[in-house]
Amino acid sequence: MSARSSKRSVDGHVATVRRFNRDYTRLVGVLDERHLQSAFSLTEGRLLFEIAHHDAATASLLIAKLGLDAGYLSRLIGRLERRRLVRRTRSSTDGREWHLSLTPSGRAAFRSLDEQASDEVAKLLAPLDDAARRRVVESMGTIATLLGASDKSASEEEPAFVLRPPRAGDLGWVVQRHGELYEREYGWNERFIALVARVVANYIEGRDEARERCWIAERRGTNVGSVFVMKHPERPGVAKLRLLLVEPSARGLGVGRRLVDECTRFARDAGYHTISLWTNSVLESARRIYAAAGYRLVREEVHDTFGPTLTAETWELALATHPTS
Repeated sequence: MSARSSKRSVDGHVATVRRFNRDYTRLVGVLDERHLQSAFSLTEGRLLFEIAHHDAATASLLIAKLGLDAGYLSRLIGRLERRRLVRRTRSSTDGREWHLSLTPSGRAAFRSLDEQASDEVAKLLAPLDDAARRRVVESMGTIATLLGASDKSASEEEPAFVLRPPRAGDLGWVVQRHGELYEREYGWNERFIALVARVVANYIEGRDEARERCWIAERRGTNVGSVFVMKHPERPGVAKLRLLLVEPSARGLGVGRRLVDECTRFARDAGYHTISLWTNSVLESARRIYAAAGYRLVREEVHDTFGPTLTAETWELALATHPTS
């Protein structure tokens, strides 16, 4: 692509982002002088939110969270103090620092704002079906991840991710993301996608609910991982760990380790004596997780099923099952 064509492409992207920003700020009421038709500006509402969600919030924390100038923040806090919504308490460990908290009136004002904000978003999403709502939330997560939105914007209590059973569309997502990621990262071909699709189809068609399970890892409304435990087709008493996947955006958060641990716990509780898995030596991060969880490499073989020449590996973990009645 020529420099001129490249510049036109970038200019087009810039124009699209700016148009989205204009539409979105109007949609969520950012341009309104009073946030949610309340007595507060949007910035004052955000300030109440952050103080409500942090014990003994400090000016430095609020500056980092909201990106505000120190002088402007001081004026906002002073305004909220005069309205008897916020109180300051000098730190017992650092006399130069003040801790901020909401007064009873401040907590009541925040609860009202918070409930109204949730109601407004619910109205915005109400015309959409479940699949469309999930697309909206996943798209927001993608924007936040790719543009570097900081985790500091999240509440301290928010978990990094949650594990849940699959919902409508999740199993199709498993097949799609395996195909996309393994083609991009390792050059694997459509025969790998066919294998993944067969595993998922077998799970759907013949699942034993007491002895087979799938987990989806979700982060802020976006799928970031998956794994399955299924019965070994030829070895009674042996479970198979299958289709472990962690999205690049969630790597380093412990998603893979947690998914593997959940498989091990479930397999033990379900009465299996061994859990086995099949992987390839190029999947170094996954292999480290398996080794750390106590799995042992028991067999290797060279193959070119997915295009490149690979070394397939079988790993197993012996389980100390709980006695059954």
